[in-house]
Amino acid sequence: MQATNSAGPRGAVLVTGASSGLGRVAAIHLAAKGFQVFAGVRSDVVGKELANESERLVPIHLDVTSESAIAAAGERIAQTCGADGLLGLVNNAGVCYSAPLECLSSEDLRYQLEVNVIGAVAVTRTFLPLLRVGTAAAGPVGRIVNVGSGVGRVASPFLGAYAASQFAKEGLSDSLRRELAAQSVSVSVIEPGAILTPIWDKVSDTAERVLEQAPPDIAALYRTRFTAFVAMNEGLAKSSRTKPEQFAKVVEHALTARNPKTRYRVGLDSLASTLAARLLPDRILDLVLAKSAGSNSAVVQTISAADTR
Repeated sequence: MQATNSAGPRGAVLVTGASSGLGRVAAIHLAAKGFQVFAGVRSDVVGKELANESERLVPIHLDVTSESAIAAAGERIAQTCGADGLLGLVNNAGVCYSAPLECLSSEDLRYQLEVNVIGAVAVTRTFLPLLRVGTAAAGPVGRIVNVGSGVGRVASPFLGAYAASQFAKEGLSDSLRRELAAQSVSVSVIEPGAILTPIWDKVSDTAERVLEQAPPDIAALYRTRFTAFVAMNEGLAKSSRTKPEQFAKVVEHALTARNPKTRYRVGLDSLASTLAARLLPDRILDLVLAKSAGSNSAVVQTISAADTR
């Protein structure tokens, strides 16, 4: 197939996990701002809905746990972008398993890491050649934006698996940023706080399933505190003043600034987590988290990654 160039006036970007939540909002926002947006989805129905939002939105079937799907998406985008390459990659796809670690199966833990960590690296590896070939009037020629969470700074109880994936993403982003600096490819991490998105219903469903599958005597040890924790986090998201559109604007800044930040915090609760991790000794932070588990505290960081499931 002959290569063509259909990039928008501001360049082409790929957003993974664009089916719903933060990824969907970011994809629509970027298209409205003049980018050619390849929106990673797993459903043809969702893809058609996104395509109807803008002529600059191109749905791409992309399961970040499938090497063959990633390779196919890479070939299609390379053919479409041609010599202009890809301006940006937004690694947004993610899932969250909220559960006591003792109750979480090894299968669920592996899947958590497969989507949030290994999938992000696999996608990055595939699209780096396209990110290196572009041109830019100012700033890096290619941009990688990894969507993380304040949980990558403060590991709350009952979010151990999710925190492990977010801590890993922070470390990988730091290494990648330093490796790619000489190649004019920037790497930024966005750490959103509590934002109301469809992920919350899925988190609650997963929490119930994990408890049901755990041995009854083990589940009984955690049920009361864990149930309260899940309800509290859902309440925080519903009462949050941070909107998905704020996240989308930060993504745009990371893709366009002459000097993009290495980290962006979206929401006061995300900033609070960062400050708590820097200023409070571990034992004090343990006490704060324990006391706030039953209250509406901004220090307890909530789930932020957009979900592709």
